[in-house]
Amino acid sequence: MADPQLLSSVRALVGREYGRVYAWDAVNAPMIRQWCEIMGVDNPLYSDPDFAQNSPYQAIVAPPAMLQVWTMEGLHANNYPPGSTQQNPYEVLKLIEEYGYASVVAVNSELSFTRPVQLGERLYYTTRLDAVGDEKTTALGTGFFVTLVMSHFVEKPEGDEPVGELLFRVFKFRPANPQPVAKPEAAPANAKRPLPGVSDDTRFFWEGCAEGRLLIQRCSACATLRHPPAPVCMHCHSFEWDSVQASGRGSLYSFVVMHYPEVPPFDHPNPIGLIELDEGVRLVAGLIGGQREQLQIGQRLQVEFHRFDEQQTLPLFRPVTE
Repeated sequence: MADPQLLSSVRALVGREYGRVYAWDAVNAPMIRQWCEIMGVDNPLYSDPDFAQNSPYQAIVAPPAMLQVWTMEGLHANNYPPGSTQQNPYEVLKLIEEYGYASVVAVNSELSFTRPVQLGERLYYTTRLDAVGDEKTTALGTGFFVTLVMSHFVEKPEGDEPVGELLFRVFKFRPANPQPVAKPEAAPANAKRPLPGVSDDTRFFWEGCAEGRLLIQRCSACATLRHPPAPVCMHCHSFEWDSVQASGRGSLYSFVVMHYPEVPPFDHPNPIGLIELDEGVRLVAGLIGGQREQLQIGQRLQVEFHRFDEQQTLPLFRPVTE
């Protein structure tokens, strides 16, 4: 049974409302365009002023699924705009952790929308601790389902208007079979690169890398190339496929340079590129052989296969001069 003091403290928090968290920017076309590009959304209602003018909204609107995006803090945790609340809406989770329910599973979120938001509108949200369920025992352990609701509003002179809600639910539990803490070794082994997940759909790709070949999946019915590998063709829905060997040449379509977190055994800064192969598909791979300042979109690249830790071979791409 749960500690009576914990139950009393938790129940006292249910229903508590936490103050406003403001958006850094008003709803704007550049963010909508970038989000749509990343998510593969091409609805003209979000990008074409002429099309949107003839819609029921009579103007460009943001995709409803972007609701949470507008009020995110950005790269740095808890970096919210001036005027945002200093209260911690997750204090109930900290309280539960103090009683030994430190593990997390079954995190889910649900978005609901009243209406799409339009260009120039500025959003904020407030948080309500909606519910803390009774103590529940599962195969993983014993704990509590905690539900928070973030209500989103648009600021208006005549009165702020609700536009949607985000429901966040998490199961905080005490493991049924906690593992003993391993004693640190006197000389810890060098960290190895994590192995990729290999399935029946991707095995051919990794076996090709081990042989120094960059293999791309091809639909046997319509000859469409696809990457990442998948069990079915997105164009003709055929389940039949084979593979072709790519030239290994391509262009840098996009890239990021990871500075943090510093995860061994990777070198940092760690440049990672989205490479558009000459065959027309794109893949994500590490970039080698150049400084960050020398990377340029459209730069020509050539694949190289590198063996790591005697356990895996990865395709990396190096800038080349035509």
